[in-house]
Amino acid sequence: MILIFMIVKLKMNTFVGLVITSFIVGLLLGLPLTKIAQTIETGIGSQLGHLAIIFGFGSMLGKLVSDAGGGYRIATTLINKFSRRWIQVAVILASFIIGLVLFFEVGLVVVLPIIFIIARELDMPLMYLGIPMAAILNVTHAFLPPHPAPTAITDILGANLGHVLLLGILAAIPTIIIAGPVYNWVLQKIYPRVYRKNIDISVLGEYKEFKLEETPKFGISVLTAMMPVILIAFATICSFIFPKNNPVNEFIQFIGAPDLAMLLSLIFAIFTMGLWRNKKMEEISTALADSIKQISVMLLIIGGGAFKQVLVDGGISKYISGLFAQTSISPILAAWLITALLRMSLGSSTVAAMTAAGLVVPMTHQFGGNSIMATLMVLAIGAGSVFCGHVNNTGFWMIKEYFGLSLKETLLSWTTLTSVLALAGLGAVYAISLFV
Repeated sequence: MILIFMIVKLKMNTFVGLVITSFIVGLLLGLPLTKIAQTIETGIGSQLGHLAIIFGFGSMLGKLVSDAGGGYRIATTLINKFSRRWIQVAVILASFIIGLVLFFEVGLVVVLPIIFIIARELDMPLMYLGIPMAAILNVTHAFLPPHPAPTAITDILGANLGHVLLLGILAAIPTIIIAGPVYNWVLQKIYPRVYRKNIDISVLGEYKEFKLEETPKFGISVLTAMMPVILIAFATICSFIFPKNNPVNEFIQFIGAPDLAMLLSLIFAIFTMGLWRNKKMEEISTALADSIKQISVMLLIIGGGAFKQVLVDGGISKYISGLFAQTSISPILAAWLITALLRMSLGSSTVAAMTAAGLVVPMTHQFGGNSIMATLMVLAIGAGSVFCGHVNNTGFWMIKEYFGLSLKETLLSWTTLTSVLALAGLGAVYAISLFV
């Protein structure tokens, strides 16, 4: 409640609110005065030490792809290849690939002008293409590394990043189908008024326009955007096929380790999206620096593992874990419920996910540190972190303005969509748990 009050009522900076709350909660839990500061430092340091590399390099990679026009090429090519009948599939594929490297808000700004033009040319309501696009960007943001929330909670729960990536893609497929085309069809039937054609997207302000012939080729754009996924997924699959001591497997695991995979992908992008396109290294370095500036606040929030550490050291995690252990509720559902409640209260999916992860850490130990269970709980938390996006969430207002909706229309369309997405994600995680 303290954190909710600071963020929602006082409009305090999220990171500052997390640190202040950590001190207050530490005092209330009876932690020794000399230990509170140490606990907070430990939480921030342990959290950032590993994640700064993945998160930072991921942001740099996304910046290079976006600035070079790679995202524009991917979206335009796929949409132009599909007929009117299958245009939603094109939007889904383009949004998924772009969503792997760009945050939800950035992906929205990159893709929206493109689908606006396509919708106008095909005489379609913008919402018809916007729903699947926004749903997919939300799914990648919630489920798949190197996005901040799944990467952070993977580290907190001690899950394997490769497992999270592979099972996250599996969970994303049915979630995307339900929250994209299926939800789109239902909403158009029961609430057709939001499917308007005369939408003005000037609210986007100035955005960079590209000439298609000046952007990177489609194949190299896709390969660059998906390079981290390819390396990490390949290494994870090989870990099940080859013996651990096999020299070939050891090399594959080396280059597929998340930190090195992100570094190799970034170096590859520097060439494909920069040097090979006659950009000078000084220009590329400036873009990389700008990408870090854009995520500096998010890095601090991710470093807000201080609050998580206080909850763990103060015994709150064990207490909540014990409450759920005395019931028949599954840890997957418990993780989802806790996160969903935090998301509705706090608005930020990242803060909700990280706080929930700190609370459910002991539940993973109840299963002997089972990596698969930890992975499923990571995905359950990811699904819960997008539940019921409403007025306390930035994405809610972006959707309202970009799609020209009233407050009521946004609540009935977008808030409902995020709820369907979260429930579909939970169902997908449960389905996967039956087979792994």
